[in-house]
Amino acid sequence: MRSDEVKKGFDRAPHRSLLRATGLKDEDFDKPFIGVANSFIEIIPGHFFLDKVSDIIKDEIRKAGCVPFEFNTIGVDDGIAMGHDGMLFSLPSRELIANSIETVMNAHKLDAMIAIPNCDKIVPGMIMGALRVNVPTVFVSGGPMAKGYTKDGTPIDLSTAFEAVGKFEAGEITEAQLTDIECNACPSGGSCSGMFTANSMNTLMEAMGIALPGNGTILALTKEREELYRKAARRICEIALMEEKEKAQYNMKNILNENAVRNAFAVDMAMGGSSNTVLHMLAIAREADVDFNLEDINKVSQRVSHIAKISPSLTTIHMQDIDKAGGVSAVMHEMSKRGDDILLDNLTVMGDTTYEKIANAEIKDTNIIHTIDNPYSEVGGLAILYGNLAEQGAVIKTAGITGDRVFTGTAVCFDSQDDAVKGILDHKVKAGNVVVIRYEGPKGGPGMQEMLAPTSLIMGMGLGDSVALITDGRFSGATRGASIGHVSPEAAEGGMIGLLEDGDSIHIDVDKYILSVDLTFEEIAQRRDDFTPIKKEISSSWLKQYRALVTNASNGAILRTDMF
Repeated sequence: MRSDEVKKGFDRAPHRSLLRATGLKDEDFDKPFIGVANSFIEIIPGHFFLDKVSDIIKDEIRKAGCVPFEFNTIGVDDGIAMGHDGMLFSLPSRELIANSIETVMNAHKLDAMIAIPNCDKIVPGMIMGALRVNVPTVFVSGGPMAKGYTKDGTPIDLSTAFEAVGKFEAGEITEAQLTDIECNACPSGGSCSGMFTANSMNTLMEAMGIALPGNGTILALTKEREELYRKAARRICEIALMEEKEKAQYNMKNILNENAVRNAFAVDMAMGGSSNTVLHMLAIAREADVDFNLEDINKVSQRVSHIAKISPSLTTIHMQDIDKAGGVSAVMHEMSKRGDDILLDNLTVMGDTTYEKIANAEIKDTNIIHTIDNPYSEVGGLAILYGNLAEQGAVIKTAGITGDRVFTGTAVCFDSQDDAVKGILDHKVKAGNVVVIRYEGPKGGPGMQEMLAPTSLIMGMGLGDSVALITDGRFSGATRGASIGHVSPEAAEGGMIGLLEDGDSIHIDVDKYILSVDLTFEEIAQRRDDFTPIKKEISSSWLKQYRALVTNASNGAILRTDMF
């Protein structure tokens, strides 16, 4: 066992002495050591109960003949960090989480791991760390929260609350209605109930085979979810107790390989996941040593039908509805009918293959999960746009578009999200405008803030069908409308988005994958001669380190290591 390095032999007597101080007995030194990577933190609704979850998991691990060692990562709640400088720390937290997993697992030579993520950057951070360690790993998330309801019975969620601010500003709802939404949008613990970033990533873990069926859709704080925790705990011990040759096939990189990455993107397209999944899956692919790039995403999208539309794209459907309709396995089974090469067969942590896992799944409600003969769209729910405004690409969640898929408008430029919010509230944005928010990319922010506040204001003020927004920042999974993010190169590295001026004509054609500005080569060259990127003053030591090392969004905003 890998853990023998710290527990076997006469020269490890001091190590065993320290381990005995934690409660280990003689018989424990012959058992596998299992890292229980928890993300318990009390300020995040999807995580405040995970201390109880880890107790359940550790109990099951002990019963199965292994020794659990729990450790924690940090976490940032994007919703609470939204709209102020706290959001600068959200994406960078992904790297800290990955580093903490790698550090604890390798420092103590643990044999295998069960990871308990749920929200925001915590999921991809844990996956990235697990890939670096490359031991058998099972993921089991905390689970989605239930959808909320207003007093009149309307289904609502977190995106409703953000958009309600714009509606209140526009005089469309009363203060009492705003309070009703505030108090009922998030009714319980769990990851926010729509297909936002957390639930997008939690479903993609099923697609990749690193989590059990139901991981993305079974509600948190239910008996069904508790059984999923116990099943996952039993499984990681079954693997850890295998002979070394058999156990090695479950090492993280053997499960999360190129087939798994491609399956994740395919399911992402079928379910209209958050645009943040692009950023995270690119980073995960690089950790997995998989050659998958931004330009490959449109190739996947062109071959995958969009068959599950979930809030915020369709505000009446939430994760619990997808679960009742058959879950992610039903989506994958329906996808497989379009051709064997849409989903690729691959080993999963349960020991079955992708096809075996979904063989008996079926759609139980075709109003919730459509068939491939009746899709929402013949192409996937995400697209990558290119052009002179995004030479290295930009991302749009096509599933969330509420207006036309072709749009030409005049630029209204802001050099920060705060300026944009103020400008929108001051009615500087009109129908026919393209809102440009720049210097919010990985380097420019630094930290690549989410733009849920401005997009929600635009939707709430009734401009969703007549205004587009582009940014080198990113969007919350709760964003909808013609919102284009991850514009690369970003303004801080001299990208075209930094050269735009008010009144420039910007053209968007989603189906032709175009994002361009109507300027001649000579006009662009002249502006570039006169251009010096803004470098924001920051006091945080961590954000200074991050800005110095981070790459742009087309590379998944991973940190550079090539100078070391």
